Amino acid sequence: MISRINQWLQKMMPIFTPLSLVIGVLLDEWMIPLLFLVPWLFAFMTFAGSLTMNLSAFKSFRRYSVIIVVTIAFLHIVMPLWAYFIAELLFNDPLYTIGFVLAVAVPTGVTSFIWAAVTRGNLALCLSIILIDTVLSPLVMPGLVHIVAGDTIHVDIWPMMVDLLLMIVLPSIAGVLVNEWTDARVSKTMAATFAPFSKISLFLIVMINSSAIAPYVENITWELAKIIAVVFFVALSGYVICYVVGKLVWKDEELVVTFVFTGGMRNISAGVVLATTYFPGKVVMPVVFGMLFQQILASQFHRLLMKRQERA
Repeated sequence: MISRINQWLQKMMPIFTPLSLVIGVLLDEWMIPLLFLVPWLFAFMTFAGSLTMNLSAFKSFRRYSVIIVVTIAFLHIVMPLWAYFIAELLFNDPLYTIGFVLAVAVPTGVTSFIWAAVTRGNLALCLSIILIDTVLSPLVMPGLVHIVAGDTIHVDIWPMMVDLLLMIVLPSIAGVLVNEWTDARVSKTMAATFAPFSKISLFLIVMINSSAIAPYVENITWELAKIIAVVFFVALSGYVICYVVGKLVWKDEELVVTFVFTGGMRNISAGVVLATTYFPGKVVMPVVFGMLFQQILASQFHRLLMKRQERA
């Protein structure tokens, strides 16, 4: 029963995610008082997603050190620079620039493991990238935001680092330790049981956090449409760059698949939590709209990579 519900929610994510955003905007007066729940929901979601991971993933660093370093450099150097350039070129507003950089500066998404698994990627490598990037996130992400924000707005770096530790690092470590210290069947049962509730938590996070952008989307304007279009372009370009670089550099199909999903996906929910906590509404908008395209783009690149594998 739980498995069927989880599969149905997985299939409906491209629909329920934007629907949650719309509901949050329409019911903003009801949702804003619930903002205190978001870090707890996110911590639960991270813990549930980490139950399939184990410490042996770190052993892959030696074997795949080059691709791990390249992926993390792509996530936290190439894409933030690309997002900064695009935002500066198309918008004359430093708050939007901060928002676009924040949207791509967050660590790779735990759900990239799911897509790598169903697309026949290298799961040990995928886990290594997720775990290493997660551990680095409290240092890398606030640092990038501080560099971009400069004197535009004051950013409390230390509270942001603490929030990243509480929402991502500690729940991830807890999930890994549960997997290490318990019977494999126990952790798998827990992961399967929590999976649908994790997706429901994601919808609630989107719903609650999207209330922060309600004042900016009450009237659909060309500027709003432009933001959504540029968010889609930046997200799509991340996948495309990973796909092209993967094909050119790595001949192993498993490595290409892993690079595409770990480089293309983001733990965007963490970005939304931080954006709504520490930044004005304009910064939140590019981050929240990034949620619209995560699963849709992942599903399309899954189809593309599977077709490529079939031809090979």
